[in-house]
Amino acid sequence: QVQLVESGGGLVQPGGSLRLSCAASGNIFSIYYMDWYRQAPGNQRELVAAITSGGSTNYADSVKGRFTISRDSTKNTMYLQMNSLKPEDTAVYYCHARIRPIGIPLNDYWGQGTQVTVSP
Repeated sequence: QVQLVESGGGLVQPGGSLRLSCAASGNIFSIYYMDWYRQAPGNQRELVAAITSGGSTNYADSVKGRFTISRDSTKNTMYLQMNSLKPEDTAVYYCHARIRPIGIPLNDYWGQGTQVTVSP
């Protein structure tokens, strides 16, 4: 069974930084891509940043230049470095990955979410 576990959320002041981590574990054959989504109260879940197995990245316009996504393939772990945080970044951040486990088909997996709150 594959699991994604996020960590690193918390409360930070505007202008501050946080680093989120997402560790994938289980019977993993390959990870095609990983990404971060976020959902604020009353809003739809939105894509924040994505990274492929080859290292290509993509960002939402609202976070470009402030957030950096990275991945350590040796540890099946993805990171989101968030700098210059704004109150509008407040949301639950979810890790997502498209993974092919050993012996079963490709599937999408989600973490449980981690709260990020940006407030004075």
